[in-house]
Amino acid sequence: MQIEVIQNPAEAIIEQHGCHSWPIWEKEISNFSWFYDSTEVCLILEGEVTVTPDDGKAVKIVAGDLVTFPAGMACTWDITSPIRKHYKFL
Repeated sequence: MQIEVIQNPAEAIIEQHGCHSWPIWEKEISNFSWFYDSTEVCLILEGEVTVTPDDGKAVKIVAGDLVTFPAGMACTWDITSPIRKHYKFL
């Protein structure tokens, strides 16, 4: 399973997804395991995190990235700068 990252997407893409109307999630510097029951799309507003799928390679995610996490993925989040993101589960 792969994490899809679009770095600095055009505003038209952000508007097409409706990202600015999604809820906001925030988390301090931390390290934790996570499992995605459903696909999540998020727009990182602030911060930096490295997400490592249990069966894949680490992916560094930073402010400005539009990210899709696939349903069924187990991973570890290592937040190195507090995260603030818009998110939507599909």
